[in-house]
Amino acid sequence: MAEMSFLDHLEDLRWSLFRGIGGIIAITIACSFFSGWIIDELLLGPAKADFFIYKLMGFDAKTLVMQNRVLTGQFMVHFGVILSVGIVLGSPIFIYSIWKFIEPGLYKTEKKGLRFAAFFATFFFMLGVSFGYLIITPVAIQFFSNYEISGMISNEFDITKYFSMVTMWAFGTGVLFELPVVVYFLAKVGIATPERMRGARRYALVVALILGAVFTPPDPFSMILVGTPLYLLYEISIFVAIRVQKTRAQAMKAAAAEPEPDPS
Repeated sequence: MAEMSFLDHLEDLRWSLFRGIGGIIAITIACSFFSGWIIDELLLGPAKADFFIYKLMGFDAKTLVMQNRVLTGQFMVHFGVILSVGIVLGSPIFIYSIWKFIEPGLYKTEKKGLRFAAFFATFFFMLGVSFGYLIITPVAIQFFSNYEISGMISNEFDITKYFSMVTMWAFGTGVLFELPVVVYFLAKVGIATPERMRGARRYALVVALILGAVFTPPDPFSMILVGTPLYLLYEISIFVAIRVQKTRAQAMKAAAAEPEPDPS
């Protein structure tokens, strides 16, 4: 294969970006045809008393009363929801397009490592989004909808605030669940070692509980409900660091055992 010039690489990158962004636009347009189901069933599902998670948890749930308080509120929510869902669902196409751009410049072992990281990054992100949507969101919604400081004040929620909070709880948790993947890359460069992570267990527990308090209503049950899986992810990350450390040690041992090239 002929070596490409710098300008050729830039042109290839430009078309890779075009293809990735085009994929996101196509998915967003497709989502617009299902906007009614996405909004009514998916995003507004936790706002309904008959949401299936409430039955599984044994909650005596009630349906939220929501209002649109600004003239462009419903239009902006509609547009924002479809755009957000399109970006999330279309992101694999964008990532694949970028991957095809960088793949020719990688060694075989590097390709294998990145495929592994991409798979688990997607897995943990979707796991986090599911946990945020199915656990954190229903618990938080019912807590705040039932919280009253006076019987004279009724709880009626603005739609823009509702959708922004649901998005934060779901996708914010998805980002937090990427911890093992982050540790994988930090371990690859020798920053996150099993010894350091074992020594930081007590701090990790405190941070997990703090994040649980930030992402949930201010009650001990919700804080533990979110903090526990976050701490378990930290323990999983220690095993990831151990695995990476062993792989690095084996690679260095193999490299040291190779005979030096003959200068002649």
